[in-house]
Amino acid sequence: MGLCCSKNVAVSEADNKPAAAQQSKHSPVAPVPPSSGPGDAHSGKHTPANSFSASPCPSPLPAGIAPSPARTPGRKFRWPLPPPSPAKPIMEALRRRQGREVKPKDGPIPEEHPGGVEGEGGERALDKSFGYGKNIGAKFELGKEVGRGHFGHTCWAKGKKGELKGQPVAVKIIAKAKMTTAIAIEDVRREVKILKALAGHKNLVRFYDAFEDDHNVYIVMELCEGGELLDKILSRGGRYTEKDAKTIVVQILSVVSFCHLQGVVHRDLKPENFLFTTRDEDAPMKVIDFGLSDLIRPDQRLNDIVGSAYYVAPEVLYRSYSLEADMWSVGVITYILLCGSRPFWARTESGIFRSVLRADPNFDDSPWPSVSSEAKDFLKRLLNKDHRKRMTAAQALTHPWLRDEKHDVPLDILIYKLVKSYVRSSPFKRAALKALSKALTEDELFYLRAQFRLLGPKNGRVSLDNFRTALMKNSTDAMKMSRVYDIINLMEPLSHKKLDFEEFCVAAISSYQLEAHEGWEKIASTAFEHFENEGNRVISVEELAQEMNLGPTSYQLLNDWIRPSDRKLTLLGYTKFLHGVTVRSSNPRRP
Repeated sequence: MGLCCSKNVAVSEADNKPAAAQQSKHSPVAPVPPSSGPGDAHSGKHTPANSFSASPCPSPLPAGIAPSPARTPGRKFRWPLPPPSPAKPIMEALRRRQGREVKPKDGPIPEEHPGGVEGEGGERALDKSFGYGKNIGAKFELGKEVGRGHFGHTCWAKGKKGELKGQPVAVKIIAKAKMTTAIAIEDVRREVKILKALAGHKNLVRFYDAFEDDHNVYIVMELCEGGELLDKILSRGGRYTEKDAKTIVVQILSVVSFCHLQGVVHRDLKPENFLFTTRDEDAPMKVIDFGLSDLIRPDQRLNDIVGSAYYVAPEVLYRSYSLEADMWSVGVITYILLCGSRPFWARTESGIFRSVLRADPNFDDSPWPSVSSEAKDFLKRLLNKDHRKRMTAAQALTHPWLRDEKHDVPLDILIYKLVKSYVRSSPFKRAALKALSKALTEDELFYLRAQFRLLGPKNGRVSLDNFRTALMKNSTDAMKMSRVYDIINLMEPLSHKKLDFEEFCVAAISSYQLEAHEGWEKIASTAFEHFENEGNRVISVEELAQEMNLGPTSYQLLNDWIRPSDRKLTLLGYTKFLHGVTVRSSNPRRP
């Protein structure tokens, strides 16, 4: 049986293999050992890119993060039957991404290399020409190495001519010999494209240019000389005070909200990928390493498994995720900042994944009794296994824990998605949402007021033009490539009306996120009282099924949501109607 620093988690006996260099279980977060990754720019650490390896035993993957010596170790449990390991399909997917061989029990299977052709001697005929400039030597003088990873290394450099003449920069050098699959080549191409298109935020590493020659790709970026956030955590004895942690978290949320508004999901947020610009105590941080990032349309779900084991969201392991996966990672980072240990931990890859999927973070042991209730609520709102109930970055910046910090509240893309659904919904659904809006907490209203102001209302109302203009103010090339503007076309019904603040609150409500509140039952009962007075009406099972896009097989279930006496929705029916019915739950257990 394995150990993990989460509550109520079971791990298999395979997780109890001895670790040769295991540290005391009461020590803080351990530093990261040499590992691999295509994107550990000017870090100095050997950070994994798409590796989930965290086992002290030999792994088929590149070396990953060392087991976390937990400050708050959990209890041991044994499954009555060995549970299915979530690691096997994940490991195989990662090996395919990295061009490694997969050898199942019945013998080796030839590796698939999308876009590549096997040639004589096993050589793959891959096009490794990127179309970048060939003259890096004429523009930059390369200096000492400052970091190394599996796919290449990062060097200090100085500009020879032009705007960067005499200025120190970081040059990330990726060896073409390491690009053994079409996926690996596309990862590099996409990283440069995103860095080039995503610009303008103070906490985002600045991209200057990209070059190539026959052997390498060179990505020239801003040099950050202050070290990693992970190093700063370790230098503080493994944890931050709440006050200092807030300063860090605000910077992380600010840049993540910017990326998400542009339609960019980072997919590898962790302390190693945040660098301080200088050694000064109050130096700002920059997010780096967009090697695993991707552009995502507003309603798109991604399915490829990438990231780092301790920070991966549950829905990533189930191969259906979006921007919310980054928010889970922010929650893990914040947890580490406040207590010095990881919320999900085990000695093997399989144990880590099982902990992420099935365990609850430990908020009982030291130092959590001395941590504020607001901080713990903040974490619970991010480390929610149902991605629909997780706060967005903009919402997190308005949470009571961070409200006193001096920062701007950014425009939230979630507002656009919710308003789009509202203006295309039925009158009955709008009535249900209107009743729910009358039970909103002050915290929710604080966030909605901030978003309403960002839309620039005229005479107290917002129209489709307001939504379009607000988006344009935050526009980058990345937003155009991720087709974020497409959402405006889907909001076309709004062109014939204007929303005052009261109706905006109705339109921008998320029942899923309200369900995450500890006081959800009170919110729901208060909303139902308003619904009974203003919106509840006689409705047939067939009509309710049509409202919820369900077929005849659901009739028996829906009948339980309607009162026999007057054929109106019950409190249960009202909350279920708000929530909706999905094909499967958000956290199923696969066989």
